Amino acid sequence: MLASIWILLVMRLAPSLSLKSNRGLHQSDTEVSKIMRSLDVIPDVIHIGPQEFLNVTYHGRVAAHCGKLLDPMQVRDEPSVKWPSAPENYYALLLVDPDVPNVITPTHREFLHWMVLNIPGNLLALGDVRVGYMGATPLKGTGTHRLVFLLYKQRDYTKFDFPKLPKHSVKGRSGFETKRFAKKYKFGHPVAGNFFTSQWSHDVPSLIKVISHNARQAALF
Repeated sequence: MLASIWILLVMRLAPSLSLKSNRGLHQSDTEVSKIMRSLDVIPDVIHIGPQEFLNVTYHGRVAAHCGKLLDPMQVRDEPSVKWPSAPENYYALLLVDPDVPNVITPTHREFLHWMVLNIPGNLLALGDVRVGYMGATPLKGTGTHRLVFLLYKQRDYTKFDFPKLPKHSVKGRSGFETKRFAKKYKFGHPVAGNFFTSQWSHDVPSLIKVISHNARQAALF
């Protein structure tokens, strides 16, 4: 009889305990995690958010911060990215768009805009640029795209099995999965991150034209 009562009590309390546990997890979120969760970067790109904000600044002191809406022309060139770090650590930096080809049906999720690996400390310029930087070029009618920067701490200097993709080539960028990549190389959760949003503008056709032209030029050499 007592055993039956205990079973009934556990069954009644279990949903409540689970809810409290989940609430506690969300309450312990960092500020950057809360913002990422509010726009579904969590869980679309990562399971658990980073501890710190990445300092991402484009030309003209344009900050890519907390989902701010930036024009494609503002983000056409590689930004400055800074974070606090010990010099003996190695890091991996990713920039992905999980809303390709459009926000409603992102069947190409994720599009890889940038990847720099084996960054010593916070010396981004000394890292291995495995995928050259490509700015946001959302097509007309595809909605507001999220462009997500994530920084992972590597266990050590690592040999990565990922092909080099030139700056102006779109090949090999679609269908990237941050979660799978991080799991493969045992990164754990991102240590820092940030993101901005972007929509189609009248500059996008010109930006795409420049990318295509430079890709053709690069293919000649």
